[in-house]
Amino acid sequence: MNKNKHGLLGVVGMAVVSSLVLSACDNSAKVDISKQIGANPEMPGAQNFLVPPMQVPGGVGWKEGQAPKVVAGLGIEKIASGLLHPRQLLALPNGDILVVESNGPGQEAVTTPKQLIAGVVKGRSGKGGKGGNRITLLRKKEGAAGEWEKHVFLEKLHSPFGVQLIGDTLYVANTGNIMKYHYNTGDTKITDPGTELADLPDTVNHHWTKAMVASADGKKLYVGSGSNSNIAENSMAVEYRRAAVLEVDVESGASRIFASGLRNPTGLQFEPTSGKLWAIVNERDEIGADLVPDYMTSVQEHGFYGWPYSYYGQHVDTRIKQQRPDLVAKAIKPDFALGSHVAALGLWFYTGTGLPEKYRGGAFVSEHGSWDRTPLSGYQVVYVPFANGKPTGSAEPIVTGFHSADEKDLYGAPVGLTQDAAGALLIADDVGNVIWRVSAKQ
Repeated sequence: MNKNKHGLLGVVGMAVVSSLVLSACDNSAKVDISKQIGANPEMPGAQNFLVPPMQVPGGVGWKEGQAPKVVAGLGIEKIASGLLHPRQLLALPNGDILVVESNGPGQEAVTTPKQLIAGVVKGRSGKGGKGGNRITLLRKKEGAAGEWEKHVFLEKLHSPFGVQLIGDTLYVANTGNIMKYHYNTGDTKITDPGTELADLPDTVNHHWTKAMVASADGKKLYVGSGSNSNIAENSMAVEYRRAAVLEVDVESGASRIFASGLRNPTGLQFEPTSGKLWAIVNERDEIGADLVPDYMTSVQEHGFYGWPYSYYGQHVDTRIKQQRPDLVAKAIKPDFALGSHVAALGLWFYTGTGLPEKYRGGAFVSEHGSWDRTPLSGYQVVYVPFANGKPTGSAEPIVTGFHSADEKDLYGAPVGLTQDAAGALLIADDVGNVIWRVSAKQ
């Protein structure tokens, strides 16, 4: 065994020991997370850790007959299982559902011991499961209950995440590029080898996911490009076109930065009433269980949202060595906080009529769940009511029960969201490797 491998294993061993030591550290939340939801979240003082304390439940998956819990008036069923880390969903016009099965490319440069430690500890949750690097198509069996038909639709992708259909062209955002493929309505498999539309930043790749949504006229694609680090510790040189939403011209493939300072923008969607672009953003770590709230916000063209210099508007992050007060002064305060470390990944503005009326016109948000907070936060799907294109109330938990009551076992974790032809809410669960369907209770 060479010295480098020896050293790596030594560090991994240290990681296990460190994780036990860290369990004794106090990273317990001091702020009721309900006070961190809404337009004006409570923001305590920042803490500083040599290595952040961690709490991660062990991934065990779902037992036969077990399912998440839903609120009164709703029912839940499993429509697909045995998937390979399902992350994103797209409903096709004919009622078929595309499931993007993926995980990170495994090429991220580990630059600090604590980064390796965090990776080892987080891996216990099942969130690091092997991705399929493919898209599977689900088709409802006519007149039949139970799981839908599964067809391997598109293979040999490279850590795909975002997927959109414009006319007869399917666009897939891999971690390093956008590919386009010809699609015929009703096809259960794509044989087109595809062509590259545009490249995407993929070096270091701390945040590998590339969320994507098409404009209403089909002329532009908007892509979330997460940061290459927590707070630019890998230098700003590797953050070019990162921590940003990119706008890509569908005809030419040319791209530009649409908005910046968004640490990890995902769940991109257009709000139906206003037509504005919205994103959910995963904020920075390692300054305490109560900082920083992840959020959802409208995304303004040329807008700057603070990363890495400030958070939630103009709260300066003092860890940054080269401060930029000129940029902090321009930092836009987000529209709606979701709570610290909930790790929101999926956003869906509900436009159907299949769910009870109270859920119409608002936004569902999937929270993948915390790794550095006690008690756990996230691990649920919440509903945020909207009126006139803006949030009007708090975030109500709608789908819960993804972990055990003692927070030791993790059954599943919600990621991508969409609605099917009947107006039911679909949820991709990448720990349980399941697709859940939430509908009005009969």
